[in-house]
Amino acid sequence: MKKPSTEPRSRISTNTKKKKNREFVVITYLFVGMFMLMMGYFAYFQIFRSEDFINSPYNTRQNTFAEHVVRGEIRSADGKTLAQTIVGEDGSETRYYPYGSMFAHAVGYDSNGKSGIESFGNFSLLRSHAFFLEQVFHGIQDQKNQGDNIVTTLNYDLQETAYQALGENRGAVVVLEPDTGKILAMVSKPDFDPNTIEAQWDSIISNTDSENSILVNRATQGLYPPGSTFKILTTLEYIRENSNYQNYSYECTGSIAMENTEIHCYNHAVHGMENLETSFAKSCNTSYANIGLGLDKKAFWQLCDSVLFGKDLPISYPFNKSSFVLKENSNTDEVTQTAIGQGETLVTPMHMAMLTSAIANKGILMRPYVIDHTENYKGVTVKNYRASQYGSLFTQEEAAKLGEFMSLVVSEGTGSKLSGQSYQAAGKTGSAEFSSNKSESHAWFTGYASTEEKGTIAVTVIVEKGGSGSEAAVPIAKQVFDRFFTM
Repeated sequence: MKKPSTEPRSRISTNTKKKKNREFVVITYLFVGMFMLMMGYFAYFQIFRSEDFINSPYNTRQNTFAEHVVRGEIRSADGKTLAQTIVGEDGSETRYYPYGSMFAHAVGYDSNGKSGIESFGNFSLLRSHAFFLEQVFHGIQDQKNQGDNIVTTLNYDLQETAYQALGENRGAVVVLEPDTGKILAMVSKPDFDPNTIEAQWDSIISNTDSENSILVNRATQGLYPPGSTFKILTTLEYIRENSNYQNYSYECTGSIAMENTEIHCYNHAVHGMENLETSFAKSCNTSYANIGLGLDKKAFWQLCDSVLFGKDLPISYPFNKSSFVLKENSNTDEVTQTAIGQGETLVTPMHMAMLTSAIANKGILMRPYVIDHTENYKGVTVKNYRASQYGSLFTQEEAAKLGEFMSLVVSEGTGSKLSGQSYQAAGKTGSAEFSSNKSESHAWFTGYASTEEKGTIAVTVIVEKGGSGSEAAVPIAKQVFDRFFTM
């Protein structure tokens, strides 16, 4: 039989109350903490993430903005209207692109989906920062407000020059400002007229070959073997591994036999005795195949990994990742092909332009950007977009050394068409074989030029099936340089 408790009832009651009070306090603090976390996240979302979320192409909420706002304009840095909405007397709206296909991939389209600036700048174009009372008045009158305008970093003269210089060729041209990351021009061909894209949509999408689609922005999505432009990185890896790189020597006989293949210099040229600088300037394939055989494959992979091969590019445009697949167990053929920019190595023109910009900017890569600021329809600035560093891809000393090598390409090598100008140019040409029988080549040039008065720009050119970089790509880059330094 259980004995009755001798503890006073009042004490038991008090202990029970204290226990319940503690539980209540814990639960209260728990809910208060959760509430504070929710409020904190809400504030963070509103300040830092709401615009990204609303501006997502998957967010259907944007469609409702168009019911109350006339889509704003997209303009070049020098004041040209690149896209505008024309409102008819009946209230109908037509998106109009005054320069047709010239800015097709850079500006994009706004029919059957969106692309380019029309896509990632959609939220800004559908917001209105017109005067508050004006917005209220329009709301009462059931009228739309005028959306904000996007002012880009694109320079009309450079875009026109690059567009005309590329001509009927397939390929791309990218022009960057190395010390800010501004995209000054971006051309991709074949192109399309965004004014007629809705009418031509069925025929456009009937081409199931995505690589050859005119909608592909070859500047950011086109993947190409880099050819001899990749020797920039092969050279850097050799310098990192060999402090006595200035003692390098090699005698080029025009070809070198590997296990299952033979590597030859472009047009079977015989360069004779070379050091590292002349191997680079003359773009000697056999010398670089020889260099590749002595490189630490793991270290080479780490270098390419550090300069964004296989990684996301810090840009707003859709892109494809460049690839570098050399492994520690790669065979001799794979190593030598990789060293000269062939094999399975692939790169986009934008990525190559970014590497070149970093070299021109003392090793520091600035994030490429194309929206300079937004403003309301009366020209009052709403938001500025500032230049920002991505990080250091090369040391300052490495960038300076690579710049010296690239200057030799112009003064003594395959980029000689750029010598003797009013500006100082540096760069690297490339002829990238892509067909199975190695009978066809894409033509590359990537480089930069500067004057004290005008500063520095970087230009990257790819001409599909263009053959020699010195013959097909350098003249295009020269036209862009000439235009920039005479503006």
